[in-house]
Amino acid sequence: MNRHSTRLIDLVTLTDGGQSADDIARRVAAFLRPAKSTLELALYDVRLPDPTGSIVADELRAASGRGVTTRLLYNVDSARPSEIHPPPSTRPDILAELPIDARPVPGVPDLMHHKYAVRDGEAVWAGSANWTIDSWSRQENVLAIIESRELAARFRQNFEELWSRQEVDRSGNVDPEPIEVSGVQVTAWFTPGHGEQLSQRIATAIGAARRRVRIASPVITSGPILGTLAELADKGGRDIAGVVDGPQVATVFRQWEENGHTAWKIPLLAATLSKLPFSAKPSTPWTPDSELHDFMHAKVTVADDVVFLGSFNLSRSGEQNAESVLEIHDGELAERLARFVDEVRGRYPAARIPESSRDINSATPSASSA
Repeated sequence: MNRHSTRLIDLVTLTDGGQSADDIARRVAAFLRPAKSTLELALYDVRLPDPTGSIVADELRAASGRGVTTRLLYNVDSARPSEIHPPPSTRPDILAELPIDARPVPGVPDLMHHKYAVRDGEAVWAGSANWTIDSWSRQENVLAIIESRELAARFRQNFEELWSRQEVDRSGNVDPEPIEVSGVQVTAWFTPGHGEQLSQRIATAIGAARRRVRIASPVITSGPILGTLAELADKGGRDIAGVVDGPQVATVFRQWEENGHTAWKIPLLAATLSKLPFSAKPSTPWTPDSELHDFMHAKVTVADDVVFLGSFNLSRSGEQNAESVLEIHDGELAERLARFVDEVRGRYPAARIPESSRDINSATPSASSA
């Protein structure tokens, strides 16, 4: 676990085995502890057995004792393939034991995939990590803790969309207007309302980057982002590298081969992963009986001095989910996260293209000539 602070923006990077779940639980507790009036939590998956769970639960009980009102949104059910979107394991019966008001949001057809908390309308906890033992101890993740009333107001607006309707497809309509946080430009993006716009924004930043691009995403399936990466890979000459999750990417290739409507993406992803230095974490594939969830779970893109981080995979499904992303313009943070991506990809072997997808790729025109 590494921490980097820029004034009111605090970034924490997690690696597989680099920190204990208790370390992050104590950070969560420290974020919750100053609460005086309200806490809003939007969490895709909450699964914290004791003793780690008690660190967080005790802080929520203490907050209640101070008169703090806590509301929690969590995802229930999922129609997505489990190999790519492991279903949440939140237990409402355990949540019912806490002094909080909890509401489920149906994850069918699209997920309530947020992982954020808002304290007193003054500070935001966001990033890619679910509140689970594996997320905090065995997965790569990036967390951001930002103190800003303006930013917190954007997240509260998104929270109220989901709290009032509990409908994913009617959320994410908060306008992505930049704000300044201690001299740093920050924009909060929410999907699905701005999902396609967000993908295009990231693709444009990647295409415009001149010094470097670094990407960590379990999968990459967004059309604009894939098209941009494949074109740049074909041209060469750019410093672009990244890391994905091996089993999840293999599942994507298999699904695309079986689905004629999305087969056009195969040569784009194959070109990206084979022509650019991408690594793939050989994580434990998800099964209904698997107990270890050690996925490469970070979701961060660095394009020169711009950072995009949050709960959003670079995927088409991410555009349709309820997701949150922070766009941060800061050279220091960009350098730190670029190093983080390089450290993570340095741990794992090069990404591999399934043989069947290689055949499709070799028979298809390159991105630049298509």
